[in-house]
Amino acid sequence: MIAHLKGRERALEPFGLTGRRLEWIALASLHGGVFTRAQLSDWLGASRFKVLRLVQTWAERRLVTEETVRGLKVCRVCARGIYRALGAEDIRRRRITSTEVVVRRLLSFDYVIEHPGLPWLPTESEKVGAFEALGIDRSLLPVRVYRGAAGGARRYFPRGMPVALDSRRAVFVHADPGYDTSTALHSWRDRHRRLWEALREDGLSVEAVGVACARRPLDRARTILGNWTNADTAPRPVHPPGTVAAARREAARVENAIRGMDDATVEELGGLNGCLRRLVEMRNLLRSARPEGTIDGYSVWRSSRLSGVRI
Repeated sequence: MIAHLKGRERALEPFGLTGRRLEWIALASLHGGVFTRAQLSDWLGASRFKVLRLVQTWAERRLVTEETVRGLKVCRVCARGIYRALGAEDIRRRRITSTEVVVRRLLSFDYVIEHPGLPWLPTESEKVGAFEALGIDRSLLPVRVYRGAAGGARRYFPRGMPVALDSRRAVFVHADPGYDTSTALHSWRDRHRRLWEALREDGLSVEAVGVACARRPLDRARTILGNWTNADTAPRPVHPPGTVAAARREAARVENAIRGMDDATVEELGGLNGCLRRLVEMRNLLRSARPEGTIDGYSVWRSSRLSGVRI
């Protein structure tokens, strides 16, 4: 049993799925919606011929469709009922949009199936809910606003790359499909920086993983992530439990007051200058609780199953 699925795979039994095949379709649906025959073959420990027959059977039942992306056969979980049964009907991953996107999804999924025991947060709602449960405001989460006729839709963790979280550490995976540059990796850090700071202030370890299927992006990730890692072992002030979370809430309250959203707070703190002094006090407290560096640890991982992919 894969713990982070939380038994959701059993909801797929009416589709005639059982055992490892049941787990596989649940995993693939929640972690990108695509997979390759090689990934499935390794997961089941089955020959390529048996996997081919299995994929054909799923395709005949309209659970999966197989598409060719730059010469690579990619299986896509296409049945809306699968996503509905998993409680993830809003996942916008059923369609293949570009080579870059599909390879990023495959790389991300490859890392997940290689590390199924990590406490992954597969959906957007699970990621948001888990961090909010730690007292972290949504304003600190990476977000993208999609403009449209019906108004803007906010999507948190918009690239959908893997995130794992437990009581001690948070793991963030960056999958590089081969198109990316160092700028892309730095942009990913910038979108997550405030969240990482909040986690580290609360005493959690933040770890980043660079995933690729070629040597050059892997070497690049190793160098850049290494530069972000905290190497400072100097002792920091020890704050009572809850101090950091309370300081973050107070800083947000004062910031709102300064923006003109809470006149009562402005008056309580003695005017605008009093608000500014209080804000500086809270930020200094938060800074003292934050270790040096951007992250606490890193690793890189090369996908052997996708090493021959040409993009």
